[in-house]
Amino acid sequence: MVNRIEQDHQRFRQIVKGKIRHDLRRFLQRGELIGKEGKKFVSIPVYDIDIPTFRYGDNAGQVGSGEGAEGDPASGKPGSGKNQGGETPGKHLLEVDVSLEELADLLAEELRLPRIQPKGAHTITTVRDKYSGVRQTGPESLRHFKRTYREALKRQIALNEYDPENPVVIPIKRDRRYRSWREVRSPQSNAVIVYMMDVSGSMGDEQKELVRLEAFWIDTWLRRNYEGIESRYIVHDVHAKEVDRATFFSLREDGGTRISSALQCAADLLDAHYSPQDWNIYLFHFSDGDNSSESDNRLCVKLLTEKLLPQSNMTGYCQVASSYGSGNFINVLHEAFPDCGTDKRPSRAAKPDSAESIGARLVTSRVNGRDDIHDSLRTFFAAGR
Repeated sequence: MVNRIEQDHQRFRQIVKGKIRHDLRRFLQRGELIGKEGKKFVSIPVYDIDIPTFRYGDNAGQVGSGEGAEGDPASGKPGSGKNQGGETPGKHLLEVDVSLEELADLLAEELRLPRIQPKGAHTITTVRDKYSGVRQTGPESLRHFKRTYREALKRQIALNEYDPENPVVIPIKRDRRYRSWREVRSPQSNAVIVYMMDVSGSMGDEQKELVRLEAFWIDTWLRRNYEGIESRYIVHDVHAKEVDRATFFSLREDGGTRISSALQCAADLLDAHYSPQDWNIYLFHFSDGDNSSESDNRLCVKLLTEKLLPQSNMTGYCQVASSYGSGNFINVLHEAFPDCGTDKRPSRAAKPDSAESIGARLVTSRVNGRDDIHDSLRTFFAAGR
């Protein structure tokens, strides 16, 4: 019976996953999913699935007893409402909890994303306990109940004390079995994501919402590929500073824009805390493409070429549409790095340490609205970096 229930549950989960995968582009645009970020599960509304119910036997059609005629309301009094009941059938809505790992796997299947191959050989070694056997001594908290009763049953059968008509099995001290463990040392790939965002006057609430959605899915996918991951946040107008996550998505300034300030702040952060020999580094910058001057554009290219791109697995630049921004910075990047990956031409896979791969580590995308988030994520991670 338990096996049949488990099989039914697995089939139902597969149906749910199929529905989610079919509507994934729509789910990528839902800000409500982010409400549970930081937890292991998110709730997703799924339509047009019949909710499992019990099927009763022959007595399901019996009528009740008591006074009353056909058509009488259950309370015995007519309703007081003025509106008539609707005739349009409603959609079946089912809220299902999906783990972030499952959500990332569905994202990978839908976008055909390859698993990320961490660069470098340096990792953090973690130590964990693995239950590897059974022994006769140990703490009561690790007692193996199934093996204990099995030993008691074997003893009673051997001594001819077991009665099938009265199957009582009573373990004694020598029957007790306990789980044993050993320490397992395993390498753990660790990564850091540095998010940078322009918070100048040209970046409004609509642009920040697009950044929030994109950052959520970036974070979900990278956490599926790495055991240990840290996130750092930098905001900038003409000056840049590191902030916490809540401030990152809520802060708004009204000054100008100097993109080099964010890139320099990120370079200083990496130099102080994250060696590229020990960390897989991901940089994502969000802006409307407006920058203060051509001289600052040249400084940005220099910082990317000499400091950020050589250290990072990937540097992503996401340009969100704004009525006030010039949108020119993405063109500056394309001119300076002709081999960078764009939303029109997926970046080619290259050996991480080859000189010609430096420009290819830069990936750019444009997000004009929520519909573009789907393609932007594919652009960023199509090369499997």
